Amino acid sequence: MARVFWVGIAIGLVFSNWVDGFVGYEHHFNETELSLLEANEASLSYAGSNLLLVGLTLIQNAAAQGAVCLDGTLPGYHLHRGYGSGTNSWLVNLEGGGWCNNIRTCVYRKKTRRGSSDFMEKEIPFTGILSNKAGENPDFFNWNRVKLRYCDGASFAGDSEDETAELQFRGQRIWAAAMEDLMSKGMRFADQALLSGCSAGGLATIIHCDEFHGLFPGTTKVKCLSDAGLFLDAIDVSGGHTLRNLYSGVVGLQGAQKNLPQICTNHLDPISCFFPQNLIASVRTPLFILNAAYDSWQIQSSLAPPSADPHGYWHECRLNHAKCTGPQIQFLQGFRNHMLNVIKSFSRSKQNGLFINSCFSHCQTERQDTWFADNSPVIRNKTIALAVGDWYFDRSGVKTIDCPYPCDNTCHHLIFR
Repeated sequence: MARVFWVGIAIGLVFSNWVDGFVGYEHHFNETELSLLEANEASLSYAGSNLLLVGLTLIQNAAAQGAVCLDGTLPGYHLHRGYGSGTNSWLVNLEGGGWCNNIRTCVYRKKTRRGSSDFMEKEIPFTGILSNKAGENPDFFNWNRVKLRYCDGASFAGDSEDETAELQFRGQRIWAAAMEDLMSKGMRFADQALLSGCSAGGLATIIHCDEFHGLFPGTTKVKCLSDAGLFLDAIDVSGGHTLRNLYSGVVGLQGAQKNLPQICTNHLDPISCFFPQNLIASVRTPLFILNAAYDSWQIQSSLAPPSADPHGYWHECRLNHAKCTGPQIQFLQGFRNHMLNVIKSFSRSKQNGLFINSCFSHCQTERQDTWFADNSPVIRNKTIALAVGDWYFDRSGVKTIDCPYPCDNTCHHLIFR
């Protein structure tokens, strides 16, 4: 497959762009399109193939439980039924899409698909780990596959409200209502289940992993997969803590504290317990962490955001790694080292899985080109899809860490204009 075709819609902009799959594997975006990396409106498929479009189901009984989006509308999901050997296997994917950390950003968000089902797409493409084609998704293609839409802004963890601003922070209730609805639609009969999510959905997967496991009897095989959810409590280029400050607002405003794993909040502050690095070692359910060592979102929004770089020294580098200076690359190697230190004890557990590739990327399970294609990223000749499958089905242990940049020429780097 030499070429892939991006179709995306962001901020009223429709763009399409041919990418030669064998020239650097780079995908080009406008800077404002970073949000595409963690939401459904960016679907990548093979040129000429038919996309599977799956309709939106609103959870009708959610309102009675107070499980509503930021604006009070019903939450929803997209479900494509499994068949054959996958009839009683369930993959639940939690949508990503950042967070809102104050009244202003949450009021803005409630007028978008990430805060209101009124603005959600009525159908979305299922690609990558959600694909129904064996050639695109070898291990999970015939499972029941669900995409739970994200409309709360706190990784499905908040439970609060702001009456003055007419905001409902009900992520935890949405999670519970969705699980109840899916259990009633056959998930309670699952003999295999996998909870996954990318970005803010990857963080939500870590937060809710043991809760998900608890829904099923002991005979059900249950595991979790966090894609691009390993957000680090890192120091930004100005010496500040941009992401910690953001999370402080999210946790405080949305009342997430009481829904974070108690094993963490018993000894750490709630903001620290919104960082996966303080959660992963105590997750009892088998967990697979997939992350780019040079995560594009974290470079742009946590390490070198404009607020931490008022003179713009990092402007070119944050958009295109090829334009980073030697000292900037050195700083990013420090970020990679931080990530590897954070996962050390997690990786010692035999039941856990790991795939850390040295790419400038973000979210690799839901994009077809990075999940499973002829030119997908590999480590030791293994694609992400096969690594996850080998781990889930216990075909082999997977603890794969790439050599540092620039050694991996299979990456699909993200370049922003």
